Amino acid sequence: MEQTEFLKLKDELGRKGVTLVAVSKTKPDTDILRLYEWGQRDFGENYVQELTDKQQRLPEDIRWHFIGHLQRNKVKYIAPFVHLIHGVDSERLLKEIDKEARKNQRVISVLLQIFIADEETKFGFDHREVMELLPALNQYKNVKVKGLMGMATFTSDTGKVSSEFHQLKALFDECKKHERCSDWNIISMGMSADYETAIAAGSTMVRIGTLLFGKRN
Repeated sequence: MEQTEFLKLKDELGRKGVTLVAVSKTKPDTDILRLYEWGQRDFGENYVQELTDKQQRLPEDIRWHFIGHLQRNKVKYIAPFVHLIHGVDSERLLKEIDKEARKNQRVISVLLQIFIADEETKFGFDHREVMELLPALNQYKNVKVKGLMGMATFTSDTGKVSSEFHQLKALFDECKKHERCSDWNIISMGMSADYETAIAAGSTMVRIGTLLFGKRN
């Protein structure tokens, strides 16, 4: 994507109150630095090793988002610096993040991942599980849940995708009524192919890679 296109997209998202996370997985530092020079600060990575390597090499004021499936034994590597963990898909992972955050004297912001797709390869809490979890959130002193994340089914059926995004927004609104969640402000849903559908359904954060950087290496 050229600079004028990027700035136009960023301005459009900003006016809608939507945060752009540039998905930089597998991309070289030069690609990340180009967007950095254009004012981008939020970058998303799927793999812990790649994220820690890039964090050490690239500017300190980058806000790194971990957007992949996070294994509990890898939390310790990103706990010192990660800005937001998008995919907390179990209470065991939440406990591990809390433990590693405490060791680093940090409060780590996270999103609870909700299973909304018709694909067994996706992860996340279902409606019942997340509602049962809410009352227990106050025990995690070093974790700050900021909202929800979900990925729609990979399909060209925009009606189905829209329906799944609206389902996540409805759950978010239901959670917001709970005393533990009144300050939630992030619904992370939407990628390169479906971000406009996600925004129409209420997304406040989109994860865009291919549109910005071209096809994955």
